[in-house]
Amino acid sequence: MLDKSAETITLAFIHADTPEAREAAERLAALYGQESPDDADVIVALGGDGFMLQTLHAYMDTGKRIYGMNRGSVGFLMNEYSEDRLRERIAAAEAETIRPLRMTAIDADGMEHSANAINEVSLLRQSYQAAKIRITVDGHVRLDELICDGVMVATPAGSTAYNLSAHGPIIPLDAPLLALTPVSPFRPRRWRGALLPNQSTVVFDILEPDKRPVNAVADHTEFKSVTRVTIRESRSVTATILFDASHGWGERVLAEQFRY
Repeated sequence: MLDKSAETITLAFIHADTPEAREAAERLAALYGQESPDDADVIVALGGDGFMLQTLHAYMDTGKRIYGMNRGSVGFLMNEYSEDRLRERIAAAEAETIRPLRMTAIDADGMEHSANAINEVSLLRQSYQAAKIRITVDGHVRLDELICDGVMVATPAGSTAYNLSAHGPIIPLDAPLLALTPVSPFRPRRWRGALLPNQSTVVFDILEPDKRPVNAVADHTEFKSVTRVTIRESRSVTATILFDASHGWGERVLAEQFRY
């Protein structure tokens, strides 16, 4: 909860580039006023999960709290849209702190690249050839050779996104875990991934990179033809997201696990 009364909370409305989100932002600004994002107590993001990810990246490690309302096609990270008693809802909302993954990738030319990921870091084959990847966790080789379309490390926040589509586990937001999930594994065929402590360091070495090139993606940031990718959770950078108390992250995770 915010440590100030509802009527004094200042809001900044930002929106995805869609008519529905833009119109919602205009109506809400007329009702509640519009501060600049730098000066507002809370930034209200209007769109879908993709726009929420962009917003969290943009205001990462600034201390700004982000309250999303769904005006997009997917809204697992968003609250339900309503124009009524918005300040009261935000004042009562539960804050969740998200620690992104830090990806460091070495490309075929030996150049080093870095990016943060709130949802997941994924490696994906670049051509018709399946990728061959060696997986090392905390200095120990755990899988000498994974032949696959790809593999990812997902945070609890990202466990319901691409990770879930690849049949990875759903992780509660406060669980100190990461999901290591293969994408279409060919060999070992029965390997379905692993749950790792969130302090683990994961290294992916690309085997036969010239013949089987692989790209690395941290949320929306992609690097082509990588040879080694190192992933660990950031211990310093954070983002804060607000959920309605009546429908917090814990309830969303439980509900998602009972869908059929």
